[in-house]
Amino acid sequence: MPTELPYAADAEISLTYDELDVLKLQYEKEFAQSHVTVQTKFNYSWGLVKSPLRDHQVEGVRLLQDIYRTEPTRRRECLYYLALGHYKMGNFTEARSFNDLLLSREPTNLQAQSLASLIDKGVAREGYVGMALAGGVAALGTLLIAGLIRRATRK
Repeated sequence: MPTELPYAADAEISLTYDELDVLKLQYEKEFAQSHVTVQTKFNYSWGLVKSPLRDHQVEGVRLLQDIYRTEPTRRRECLYYLALGHYKMGNFTEARSFNDLLLSREPTNLQAQSLASLIDKGVAREGYVGMALAGGVAALGTLLIAGLIRRATRK
């Protein structure tokens, strides 16, 4: 089943500030008129998720969650971008949950498969950082204990 959605690698390419502004202005215009179309909300949330700024990503995920809850026909699209948003924010557990849900519905979705690979790499990277921090703490603890022992034996 081919997918018309972009591969996950394309997700690292942000919109320009001008492009995001166009989406924001349309969203705000419709919001001021008390009727935001689902397409406008989706477009704006998509642009926010692609942003390098965490605040934008958080807002994009919030809007996507709202669409996911209220618009069953848009859930497929939302699943991927919810997974992507959480991935970009470093929320790998949530990213994996949304992506796995998409893959359970569409196991041959190349976009979701690509994102799954990125999520796995992120989890591994996070694990390596955790191990390095734990190793650093252990080394520091060892140095402190050795210093205390040395000080105690000098007295």
